[in-house]
Amino acid sequence: MRRVCGPVDSMRAGGNRPVYGKRSEHKLLRMKANRDVKNISESCDPLLVERQPIAFDQIKAEQVEPAVHLLLEQMKARLNDLSAPHVPRTYRDVLAVLDQMTEPLDFAMAVTRHLEAVTTYPELRAAYNAVQGPVSQFYTSIALNEGLWEAIKAVDQTANKDALAPVERRFLEKTVSDFRRAGADLDAAGKKKLEALNVALTQVTTKFAQNVLDATNAWELIVTDEAKLAGLPESALVAARESAKAKGKEGWRLTLQAPSYIASMTYLDDRALRQEIWEATNRRATEGERDNRKLILEILRLRREKANLLGYRDFADLVLEERMAKSGADAQRFLEDLHEKTAAHYERENASLAELGRELGYQTIEPWDVSYLAEKQRRALYDFDEEELRPYFELSRVEAGMFDIFSRILGIRVIEEPGVPVWDPAVKYYRVEDPGSGILLGHFYTDWFPRENKRGGAWMDSLVTGDPDSGKPHVGLICGNLTPPTESTPSLLNHREVETIFHEFGHLVHHVLSRVPVRSLAGTSVPWDFVELPSQIMENWTMERDALNLFARHYQTGEPIPEQLFQKMKRARTFRAANLQMRQLGFGIVDLKLHREFDPAAGGDVMAYAREILAEFTPAPLPKDYGMLASFTHLFASPVAYGAGYYSYKWAEVLDADAFTRFRREGIFNAETGGEYRRHILERGDSEDPARLYRNFMGRDPDASALLERLGLRTEAAA
Repeated sequence: MRRVCGPVDSMRAGGNRPVYGKRSEHKLLRMKANRDVKNISESCDPLLVERQPIAFDQIKAEQVEPAVHLLLEQMKARLNDLSAPHVPRTYRDVLAVLDQMTEPLDFAMAVTRHLEAVTTYPELRAAYNAVQGPVSQFYTSIALNEGLWEAIKAVDQTANKDALAPVERRFLEKTVSDFRRAGADLDAAGKKKLEALNVALTQVTTKFAQNVLDATNAWELIVTDEAKLAGLPESALVAARESAKAKGKEGWRLTLQAPSYIASMTYLDDRALRQEIWEATNRRATEGERDNRKLILEILRLRREKANLLGYRDFADLVLEERMAKSGADAQRFLEDLHEKTAAHYERENASLAELGRELGYQTIEPWDVSYLAEKQRRALYDFDEEELRPYFELSRVEAGMFDIFSRILGIRVIEEPGVPVWDPAVKYYRVEDPGSGILLGHFYTDWFPRENKRGGAWMDSLVTGDPDSGKPHVGLICGNLTPPTESTPSLLNHREVETIFHEFGHLVHHVLSRVPVRSLAGTSVPWDFVELPSQIMENWTMERDALNLFARHYQTGEPIPEQLFQKMKRARTFRAANLQMRQLGFGIVDLKLHREFDPAAGGDVMAYAREILAEFTPAPLPKDYGMLASFTHLFASPVAYGAGYYSYKWAEVLDADAFTRFRREGIFNAETGGEYRRHILERGDSEDPARLYRNFMGRDPDASALLERLGLRTEAAA
């Protein structure tokens, strides 16, 4: 199931890149584009020259603005050339060139965006903020260019377009649709207004994300009395002690970083201390110069204004038209149906927890008590303490086992390449090969541990979308904020963190296994209610005994997880599943209601509005100042991100639970099944309608009963 206390972002949003022009089709055109930039800069600025491995050790903040402004001039010249009347109105002269036109700028911005997320410092942040507006303005201008729009429509209206390959026809059709949705048919005043809206959205969402990072890092709690930390597992105590030592302080340092926060909420016996930490995270980005509350209103206002300008009822309908759900109303009905099927289980779980709370002296259960009491209940019901698993989940062994599993299933080979330039010493670099064909498919980086100059959560991002069949591999990365090593132990993970690694690797293989020749349709450039299928399905292997035996070994003895402990873990899998599902449903519903029903222009209290909705999905009463929305980076850290799209997790969870039934039926290591999954899903990107891709793999439409059964909710739903 999808964890709710883990990643903030499971996949990095596309940022300023256009929705219609990111991928490459023709190697010669791409090589020419790269030579254009190379000839400009003899100094080989690493942001101007796409190299593999990327020269992360040479990239400096002062290079960002000159490089991006130089690239913007180049991109504007290319746009002018492409939109000129003399350009032949053919697919290859218009669409194929458009597809690769912005690749150098895409690369420079992807690398800069990534570094600002994982190793930010004041000069880099300032440089990144400075280029956001001009870059957003340029990308917006592409769809608003009348000459280019006329050229695209001319290609669309030609009699010979039926001679195009299916993937080319799909790109043409989607480009026409995307241009219309991006304002190509607006009048001059409308285009100017849309341009301003997009720039403003880019700037305000960037500020939102930076406020969350700064607010998270601004808080710490130094505890000098070890007795106050009773209940914390030894692993958390050691980490807190070393965190304090790293800051030159005595005692134990607790923070709002995920490993520290989750351990505190789950295990600390001191109720007052839990309350203090919970209230600190609740206040994140709600105070002083980092206050995001007004920014939320501004983001919602800008999004609604943009949707209305483009002729849509609301932002949800604008965003979802090209996704599997098709409309905000349909997405909301999907969530409400799951809500109805989950409600009875949810009420029983909460009543059971309240009863345990009373037995332990808790007359009322507060938000900072829920995880703590739930862990007590899980231990009582299943005699299972998740901390017992940590010694069996050493990070390096988990990674190696994961690579082994999916090498067998997907027919790939993953090999570490040491000695390449990275942004932090803990970062590793790998290549992915296809042993059957000998093709180098791609490279990727891993960055797993929290740092104060790195944003929270876990995510995957693409740095280069290549064309392996033409000799250019893909490049991607996966990041997290997992339990770091200590002076005495390697990185030992809990099971949720293991799921996180498998999840992000699923996104990564979706990127590096892509064989779509059109850059805009390759890899993870699929509707966002489909993009989580390749990631969420991977989590299933973390609960399969035969898979666990390949990597879940005691870091000291090498012994596998004892059968008794495995059975406890398996029995506890559906513990409070209704609460976990309701939490995600609540986030999805508040997201859709904010973008469909809340009127930001009316001056209402958006925090109170969200609190009232989320109260129905929360097992403890929420305080009047409930502030989670102010740090909800999923919704507000990008011009689109998961705005009006948070439902995608549950939508894709239905797909992943159902799709995994085929692996369970045919064998979880079955290479033939894995090969079909690779061919029908991972390699195909958005080259066909996602619903058709799914049917090609499963032979039918998805069945939601598999998810309900996995969560232990099917019986109640049927009743």
